[in-house]
Amino acid sequence: MTILVTGSTGHTGRETVRLLAAQGADVRALTRSPAQAGFPDGVTAVQGELADIASMRAALADVSTLFLLAPNTGDELQQTMTALNLARDAGVRGIVYLSVYQCDLHPDVPHFACKVVAERMIRRLGLPATLLRPAFFMQNDLRQKPALDQGLYGHPVGHRGMAFVDTRDIAELAASELLRREASAAPLPLACHDVVGPDNLTAGSITATWSAALGRTIAYAGDDLDAFEALMAQHAPASFAYDLRLMFRGFQEHGSPASAADVAALTDLLGHAPRSYADFVRDTVRGWNAGR
Repeated sequence: MTILVTGSTGHTGRETVRLLAAQGADVRALTRSPAQAGFPDGVTAVQGELADIASMRAALADVSTLFLLAPNTGDELQQTMTALNLARDAGVRGIVYLSVYQCDLHPDVPHFACKVVAERMIRRLGLPATLLRPAFFMQNDLRQKPALDQGLYGHPVGHRGMAFVDTRDIAELAASELLRREASAAPLPLACHDVVGPDNLTAGSITATWSAALGRTIAYAGDDLDAFEALMAQHAPASFAYDLRLMFRGFQEHGSPASAADVAALTDLLGHAPRSYADFVRDTVRGWNAGR
């Protein structure tokens, strides 16, 4: 009985692998570069990627449970649908799929729309899956360090309020669901969980949090989506930069707040309150100060 983890070297995937290994699970981690992956002892690193059908078929051999985390690329939907079909062909009897919070409320955002279609496929085919719908990752703000060093916070989040979530909480719930499905003698029915943090954040609350942790004033870079897209296009494909522009436009226009019921439900699932943005920021600053 083996659990296959895709997206295994990112923040969420790597922590999921670590938690599964700590529980003694038989873990197989899909990566392009097994020799450089640095997984815990006992984890089998297998070379491959979702877009490579041959490597996916090989990775899925004898796998009972799959963690499906697809990359935000132009062919994300094709990769996701192919992986789901290959898992069904291989007889996988448990899937945990990483979707996105309130994806159905943002149909104009390409990588959100991919999740909507994938969820629909899972439901229509009756696949034995857990849908995890995380909010915006707190760890995305690790990329803000150069801007923060200049006294600015650059993500154009707007002022309506949106949920953030710590990827450690996502991984914790993902590992729990993978182990629950792995331990079941028969496929379990569909489950769906929103994964959010305890606070709805705005540009003002985010910059105040960073200012307090850093001991100096951090200002908001503003809502200028043209400037944000141009900056992102310097480091990522233009299509991805535009995708992110559309996402932040939705956040600016409508927000993406979590309800008290969402937070309470996740608290019950985790057995503890979800990590706060203030805790994430303090942990991050401590790590930076320690040279990590």
